[in-house]
Amino acid sequence: MMAKCLTLKKSNCKNCYRCIRNCPVKSIRFSGNQAHIVGDECILCGQCFVVCPQNAKEIVDETEKVKVMLLSGDPVVVSLAPSFIANYAGVGIESVREALKKLGFYDVEETAIGATIVKREYDRMLEEDGKDIIISSCCHSINLLIQKYFPKELEYLADVVSPMMAHCLDIRRRIPNAKTVFIGPCVAKKDEAEHYEGVVDAVLTFEELTNWLKAENIELKKEIVPNEESLARFFPTTGGVLRTMEKKPQEYTYLSIDGVENCMAALREIENGNIHKCFIEMNACVGGCVAGPVMEKYHRTPVNDYLSVAAYAGKKDFAVDQPDRFSLKKHFTLIEKKTQDPSESEITEILHQMGKFRPEQELNCGTCGYNTCRDKAIAVYHGKAEISMCLPFLKDKAESFSDTIVKNTPNGLIVLNEKLEVQQINHAALKMMNLRSASDVLGDQVVRIMDPALFMKVLQTGRSINNQRVYLAEYSRYIEQTVVYDRESHMLVCIMRDVTDEEDEREKKESISRQTIEVADKVVDKQMRIVQEIASLLGETAAETKIALSKLKESISDE
Repeated sequence: MMAKCLTLKKSNCKNCYRCIRNCPVKSIRFSGNQAHIVGDECILCGQCFVVCPQNAKEIVDETEKVKVMLLSGDPVVVSLAPSFIANYAGVGIESVREALKKLGFYDVEETAIGATIVKREYDRMLEEDGKDIIISSCCHSINLLIQKYFPKELEYLADVVSPMMAHCLDIRRRIPNAKTVFIGPCVAKKDEAEHYEGVVDAVLTFEELTNWLKAENIELKKEIVPNEESLARFFPTTGGVLRTMEKKPQEYTYLSIDGVENCMAALREIENGNIHKCFIEMNACVGGCVAGPVMEKYHRTPVNDYLSVAAYAGKKDFAVDQPDRFSLKKHFTLIEKKTQDPSESEITEILHQMGKFRPEQELNCGTCGYNTCRDKAIAVYHGKAEISMCLPFLKDKAESFSDTIVKNTPNGLIVLNEKLEVQQINHAALKMMNLRSASDVLGDQVVRIMDPALFMKVLQTGRSINNQRVYLAEYSRYIEQTVVYDRESHMLVCIMRDVTDEEDEREKKESISRQTIEVADKVVDKQMRIVQEIASLLGETAAETKIALSKLKESISDE
């Protein structure tokens, strides 16, 4: 069973891991910095759709499919989830029926009619079947949870169709050739309709309905007609099933549990033999179906939603013809996952790759989306996670890499905040400043060790200064100084290259050049005296000698 109704828009995924953090069964795989839904593990609770900040999760829209059904000529009847009163405030079933008939639907009825049929079957099971534990089967996500992750508890899952299916079966019995469309707040219902063929022909979300009505310029009138025979309208709230049930044998305990993690905890208790003689109403969504993942407004107003349902619900059951119990049977089978658990040595090897060599290094921080480092290692083995998803691992790796560079570079590095206080200084800079340790200056003003004028200029202008050569008289050093201002981090970074040896070498060369020039001058003077003495003998040769010696002097000066 694949999650075909819930897909991923790859271009939108930003690899934030929020979906896996909120997925109660971790049925999301990361590969190539993209999230992928693992269909045979997903329970379609829709949490990844709700929490995704980039709208990368997409629910398959069946609006066009329904439009084609309307053109078929067969009567198309809507089964409207009772949570509609919370989604469309102040709008009753009569108003929705009027609007949807304009779209071409034959009729609109409340799924709460099917809920009445289902709860009566629960009443019968408690009285006649004598089961030790009964778990309600209204929530398809909970059914998938048990089928995929708690196969031992399948025997306790009520073998009864959901209210959606019960109602659509009832519609088909009453209306010849009818096609049925369920409209509600649940993505899992799309999968249920697809898997159990021949009962529900299509499923729309409230949002799909709203968009369709807007496109046709049809408005829902705010009008509510009271109906006392509508107790089952309580079904989409936490404890709604229990509230509608009439016959509750005293030997049973009755529990209402919502939220997948809470339901999983209860299933583990059942598995451990700690629960007996109990009827458990389970809902994947905290707050019930009124908090469904595709409630159009994406709101979390549980009090108002409950009050809306409570005000709309009556005190008596819908008038329904209860069908034969065998026609309400629903067979649940084990859905096997294809993964195999790794061995301890394989888990240990992956933990080592994550930089976890000792138990105390397993932080179990949950930033990767998994509860423990061990769970993350198992996910890596299954190909659902990547080593790089570990934030502390990446942080330590990045810090180790940068620390190695900072510690081993021959250049001095000093980091200042905008108050010109020293935030970081490396070993090379400490050596240049004749400092023993970084603690001697960390947090102090830079003026304590250097002239702050250059830093103040960069801070004021916002312009970096590159390779400016200065002399630090107090340290008897020449340095080439580069100062960069990082506006995002509000930090000044100073890179210093010690050029004292270069300056010494340059001065040495200049000294040699000066000495050479002085020697040349003396030679010229001496030669001129000699030339003058023998001028009468050499004549014009004296001028040529002077020119040659002058060129020699200029050549030496140029060097």
